[in-house]
Amino acid sequence: MFQVDIISMENKPVGKVELPNDIFGVAVKKGILHEVVRNYLANQRQGTAVTKTRGKVSGGGRKPYRQKGTGRARAGSNRSPLWKGGGTVFGPVKRDYSYKLPKKVKWTALGAALSSKFSDGEILVVKDFSLEKPKTRELVTLLKGLGLKNVLIILPAEDETIKRAARNVPNVKIGVVGKLNVYEILFHEKLLFTQKAVEKMKEVYL
Repeated sequence: MFQVDIISMENKPVGKVELPNDIFGVAVKKGILHEVVRNYLANQRQGTAVTKTRGKVSGGGRKPYRQKGTGRARAGSNRSPLWKGGGTVFGPVKRDYSYKLPKKVKWTALGAALSSKFSDGEILVVKDFSLEKPKTRELVTLLKGLGLKNVLIILPAEDETIKRAARNVPNVKIGVVGKLNVYEILFHEKLLFTQKAVEKMKEVYL
């Protein structure tokens, strides 16, 4: 077990909490992290880019001009890719870029990402994190007091008030135990756990 300080919203130590080795002390394998991040980004792609081939472009119902005697190259359709307004050759087509990875790979990568953040000293644990109203200004003030700008706030459960307050703040994202992903963990400079979130991590991931 690793021990880290628990801080208050005023950024003062108020106790300590233990982080389990099986989550925050895993060997960091960069290859697995790369593969899981690549998988996450691929799954986010819409794959809706599409162009029309010569068979889908309108027009081209008759031969543009006679075969011989014009001095021009023979042509059978004005929808040829060689012509302006013609079809596209080998253009993008609608496709699904997503693919699946084994659960074991995802779990290993999640532990590696959290362990990497812990070893770099980029994990903070706060006693509690709550807002009375979904006010962005209040959230920014709280984070400024903790010295945080680029942060993933990890809560034990969904909190609509905090989520609404954070949606317009750049580089601030709300995460929930049980729904964490490697990309978000690595993207943000700091991870801010609540004490209850750490306890929930032990229940969910061990």
